[in-house]
Amino acid sequence: MSVEKKTTGEPCCSKFKMFLAAISFVYFAKAFQGSYMKSSVTQIERRFDIPSSLIGFIDGSFEIGNLLVIALVSYFGAKLHRPRLIGAGCLIMAMGSFITASPHFFQGPYKYETTVSHLSASNGTESMLPCLTNGSLAQDEIPTVEIQEECKRAASSSLWVYVFLGNMLRGVGETPVVPLGLSYLDDFSREENTALYMAVVQTVGIMGPMFGFMLGSFCAKLYVDIGAVDLDTIAINHKDSRWVGAWWLGFLITGGVMLLAGIPFWFLPKSLPKQVETETETKSNEGEQDRFIPDNNKQSDVPDKAAPVSMAVLATGFLPSLKKLFSNTIYILLLCTAFVQVNGFIGMITFKPKFMEQTYGQSASKAIFLIGTMNLPAVALGIVAGGFIMKRFKLNILGATKICIGSSVLAFCTLLIQYFLQCDNTQVPGLTVSYQGLPQVSYQLNTLMSPCNMGCSCSLKHWDPICASNGLTYASPCLAGCQSSTGDGKDMVFHNCSCVGDSPLPYANMSAVLGQCPRKSDCDSMFKLYMAVTVIGAFLSACGATPGYIIVLRSINPELKSFALGIYTLVVRTLGGIPPAIYFGALIDRTCLKWGTKQCGGRGACRIYDSGAFRNAFLGLIYGLYSLSYILWGVVYVKLSHREKKLALMNQLKAPEQDGNGVSAGNGNVSSAIVKCSENPDQETTI
Repeated sequence: MSVEKKTTGEPCCSKFKMFLAAISFVYFAKAFQGSYMKSSVTQIERRFDIPSSLIGFIDGSFEIGNLLVIALVSYFGAKLHRPRLIGAGCLIMAMGSFITASPHFFQGPYKYETTVSHLSASNGTESMLPCLTNGSLAQDEIPTVEIQEECKRAASSSLWVYVFLGNMLRGVGETPVVPLGLSYLDDFSREENTALYMAVVQTVGIMGPMFGFMLGSFCAKLYVDIGAVDLDTIAINHKDSRWVGAWWLGFLITGGVMLLAGIPFWFLPKSLPKQVETETETKSNEGEQDRFIPDNNKQSDVPDKAAPVSMAVLATGFLPSLKKLFSNTIYILLLCTAFVQVNGFIGMITFKPKFMEQTYGQSASKAIFLIGTMNLPAVALGIVAGGFIMKRFKLNILGATKICIGSSVLAFCTLLIQYFLQCDNTQVPGLTVSYQGLPQVSYQLNTLMSPCNMGCSCSLKHWDPICASNGLTYASPCLAGCQSSTGDGKDMVFHNCSCVGDSPLPYANMSAVLGQCPRKSDCDSMFKLYMAVTVIGAFLSACGATPGYIIVLRSINPELKSFALGIYTLVVRTLGGIPPAIYFGALIDRTCLKWGTKQCGGRGACRIYDSGAFRNAFLGLIYGLYSLSYILWGVVYVKLSHREKKLALMNQLKAPEQDGNGVSAGNGNVSSAIVKCSENPDQETTI
């Protein structure tokens, strides 16, 4: 690849600008896909009746796909036709989305967990006896192994594997986009414009999550089997923890968008003319970059880009390039800092909708919608602000590091505030309160039994909540001691509920309706404060995104730029993307108060959590990871400051040597410098 310099002005529709537009749209499309996957985590968890730890593993399969090929793609791809490799990656990502959606077309209709479906009367007015009927069904009996196996085959419960494989294929396809796209952009743009171009790409990219979360919110309100079942027969709504939205529909849409995004790259050239750059700017930028690259990293063993290359020749330079890359101390520190921060971010963004749902009583669709329409625009503004500050004040690497540290610490303060913005648990007798309405959290199923429902022989496994007139949510009509019911479907009303009558809480009558009771009114005010704080935190955190990329680009050898970005992405995705969704999910599972029951028996997805324990586990992990990252940022800043000071010292030593009258003074300074260097023999002596 040859880098040419032109002295003429750049045309308005140059190929560089076409590439900038195309890579921006790909960033939008891949973020559109990824955010939709994040927004569908809860729906997929419920559809396949799997725990949070397993859905975390499925979500992490994207990073597993990256892990398989990114080192090779980033190294060899830098010497090949980068735009076409990006186009091929887009095609693979589209195929991954289509495969992810495919289980829906092989599964039967979704059958949600219920204990009252058999109570519906043909005329909608016949009185039934849910307490006695429920007890006569012996729903806690364990089916035989043969029956369970036959049921599992009929329910296609293992089809979540296709979701795993499709998401992993998306990770494989996404591999060329970041290292090859950003290096291509940086190679053919003016050095001073790189930060602004990256800010543009990332800003357009952040629009993807906005649309992805809004699409996720829309699909979450549509019933999973829409068009295949009569919706009037569905007795639950999108606010119910058993509801499953049309999760598959969004993957078909995002796959189509990605397919279109890859088309332009098949028509772009392998290399472009370098944007016009003055001699002063060139010397300034080269000087800054040289400060933070050790001498043993400045000379590369990789073949000359301008010369024809073969795969064999490229392979011989792989290990030497890897060795030189990992001998750069700043690069290693940046890797460690990034994967620790990404651990906290991935865990937070994966389970934030569930946190909002369980802590503040919001529906999954509303939580997803608010993230897409409030938090993500703030992130976009933060990225633009960070890029603008870098360009406006022409900050060097030390200045960029200060922005990263400052914005991260301020964002952490907003996270600390979130801990105190809490609501009480949903009041469920036997789980979060006693049957007398007193706070009493229990993880034992036997506490669901009470003298008021003892004669009903109720099932303790099923979750079919009803909201009683006393404001308490009972786990099922049977556990509320309801003796009769009227109506049909969503309009069903239960009467003569003995447990409601035994409660000391005020009540109008002993009746109840389907669904959970709404939270107290003060919880809505608390949720508004929570959203305001998270929006501010999202903006502050995003201000450090563009400076963070600039630090990485300016601290590595230009010859190894694509390779370094690839390894950077590999480590961050592997250590920062795969584990957190799994261990966050496993820790959150430990706060579950009531597990659902699968269609074929056995434990399904969690229906209700202890919101206090959920908050402690969720926010506590984030606090710990972010605190560790700030310590690493401090080490990075100290290292960069030390190298800056050594550069200033060397410049002072060179000045007297150029003056014929200051030879002896120069020798004195050299001696002084030798003494200072000898005091720190373990530190690098090259700038």
